[in-house]
Amino acid sequence: MKQIGEGARAPRDPRLDFFRGIGMFIILVAHIPWNPWTNWIPARFGFSDAADLFVFCSGMASALAFATVFDRNGQLLGALRILHRVWQVYWAHIGGFFVVLGLIASADQWLGTSRYAEGLLIGPVLADFKSYIGPIMSLRFIPNYFDILPMYLAILAMIPAMMALERIHRGLPIAASLALWLAAQFGYFQLSADSATGRAWFFNPFGWQLIFFTGFGFMRGWLPAPPRDARLAVLAVAFVLIAAPVSCQESFSCHAGWGYAPALGAIHQWLEPAIDKTNIGALRYLHFMATAYLAFLAVGPQGRNLHGFVAERIRRVGQQTLAVFLTGLVAAQALGMVLDFIGRGFIASATVNIAGFAILVAAAAIVAWFKAPPWSKAGRARAQASETPPIAAAVKAN
Repeated sequence: MKQIGEGARAPRDPRLDFFRGIGMFIILVAHIPWNPWTNWIPARFGFSDAADLFVFCSGMASALAFATVFDRNGQLLGALRILHRVWQVYWAHIGGFFVVLGLIASADQWLGTSRYAEGLLIGPVLADFKSYIGPIMSLRFIPNYFDILPMYLAILAMIPAMMALERIHRGLPIAASLALWLAAQFGYFQLSADSATGRAWFFNPFGWQLIFFTGFGFMRGWLPAPPRDARLAVLAVAFVLIAAPVSCQESFSCHAGWGYAPALGAIHQWLEPAIDKTNIGALRYLHFMATAYLAFLAVGPQGRNLHGFVAERIRRVGQQTLAVFLTGLVAAQALGMVLDFIGRGFIASATVNIAGFAILVAAAAIVAWFKAPPWSKAGRARAQASETPPIAAAVKAN
């Protein structure tokens, strides 16, 4: 994880794409309403989950895609590049929201019910759309299901300030990130997700930026790459195993421990501030870093253990995260409706989840095909010239 210097181009790192792809599959499973497979995702066995993975990898990808713009073209053009990306993510969020809203409203109207709107807590939007359109467009109303992209664009907007601090001293961005995280822990920074109820953003960007800029910092050289050390591996394994029995949320079936041993629930509640998801509690952050280190060891140097048909499909999904994430956001609701009609038995659940995985793989393939672009001779030549294009170009396209 070395800093990419001015004007440099790096070969695509299969580890980054692979783990972003893994994150997309887990997020899909977690988003399908009342999905039995949700009981077996990593979040049921640890303090951190796929959201942490998504944000960490996004930080690494952003360093590769955007930081070199600051290096080559200066602070102003770098900030404009970030503004352009924030603009893209904003409209992706708005578009995704209205597509899901339309799907939910149509399903409820067809069935003569309000169950789907109530399930996403967007019944008030459908009941009084005029009052909500302004807050929706200004990100002052964000239902929990749609909260990842607003958090992501808010963190993206912090990059110019961090790059300005880097020009003064490489340690200043890390110090600033820690200061923002500490402020979030003490409740100094909160954004409103619903003024009518006083609900705050479920993902507080001032807390979550710590994970993002940890990944960003590894790629920029603010932080040293971790050594391959057996002692660190043992500590990481021990932490992950100790955390598992007290990790699961009470509202889910807990196979890792305290779902069957309620006494462990008291420990879970006692640890709540340190494993908080909204602001990224300290133990949650450490748990993710432990799992990330073990994954770093497992895939081998430069991801040499990531080979084969399945790994390649996952990696390609990870190359198109924004498009795949939006596809999964819509597909998850439709797949939940399918489960409502066919039941949630073993075969039905497996069929629906595997179909969801196929949808993500297909979406990634279609987006990659259009980005070539297929109607351009130059685009076809580029697609044939290299199966592994530079990271910066591919992430920038995402």
